[in-house]
Amino acid sequence: MLYAKSDQHILGYLGRALSLEMTAVQQYATQAKLVAAWGLTEDASKLQQESLEEMEHVNRIIGRMLALGVAPNASMLRPVKLGRDLRELLLADAELEKDLVNLYMQAANHCARNADLDGRKFFETLLHEEQSHDVALAEWIHRLEATTVASTRDTRITF
Repeated sequence: MLYAKSDQHILGYLGRALSLEMTAVQQYATQAKLVAAWGLTEDASKLQQESLEEMEHVNRIIGRMLALGVAPNASMLRPVKLGRDLRELLLADAELEKDLVNLYMQAANHCARNADLDGRKFFETLLHEEQSHDVALAEWIHRLEATTVASTRDTRITF
């Protein structure tokens, strides 16, 4: 099914992207269920939405692979990272998002060097979306930490 003209580097980027995005879907969906069990329904809903957004990336990558004549194969899913609290979960998510950002940056740069305008646009679109996820996670973590600090201040005993 592989076309002779397919750039092997692009196929490698797509394969790694599929594995990372599938990992993200699995991680966000699992975390959403865990956070819901903790009674944090609004946070669980946000994590579930992240899972759906990552699944949309999976579908686009699969479509791109099929268009290049390659059968999709997410061969190396990472284990889901959990934590003792929401902050630990979000820090694990931020780590995964950074890996996706780095991968898409490398792929877009490769496409630019090889005058693959369609590939460059494809990867840059995913790059910008993952950068937005990364920023949103950083803001979420910051708000959570600020709330924790404020809560700690409120419970101090003063003499």
